Amino acid sequence: MPSPDELLAALERAQAGPGGPPVDTWDPPLSGDMDMVICADGTWLHEGDPIRRHSLVKLFASVLKREGDDYFLVTPVEKWRIRVEDLPFVAHTVEQVQREGTPYLLFTTNVDDEVVADSAHPLDVTTGEGGEPQPSLHVRRGLSARIGRNAFYDLVALAQPEDGQGGTELVVRSGDSVFSLGAVNGD
Repeated sequence: MPSPDELLAALERAQAGPGGPPVDTWDPPLSGDMDMVICADGTWLHEGDPIRRHSLVKLFASVLKREGDDYFLVTPVEKWRIRVEDLPFVAHTVEQVQREGTPYLLFTTNVDDEVVADSAHPLDVTTGEGGEPQPSLHVRRGLSARIGRNAFYDLVALAQPEDGQGGTELVVRSGDSVFSLGAVNGD
């Protein structure tokens, strides 16, 4: 199994342009399981220790690939399965930005991805055990971010009640897209 520095060197060699590496085109055979975990709070662990170099976490995130329920770090010649406790990213901030007079929701993740919620990057709010909302945002290539508690509170503050088929819901708009945050209490 490669060390983080060995994997970093391989990943740096594999980087390709401003859009990031083309991981969707890389399909090497499985190299094995790596003792790496992405915790539910967005912390990346290697052999039980947090990876403290943010640039290294960002680089690993750029070559993260999901196949079914499994997650992998890939290069053109290596593919290492890692464990993800919840979702691989955390959207910790959201702000409403204007483009040509139209409001959009701009999220920033723990790996510095900036994602505008839209039809290609939808918001989804499911209900977890205990009835707690579990909001998420599609980031890229089948990878999603859990929307952090503070960002979700900011999102709720931007929401408006709207009557729908199932009663009154809180909705937010981002460009032409409309997303439900859930039913308003009492409905």
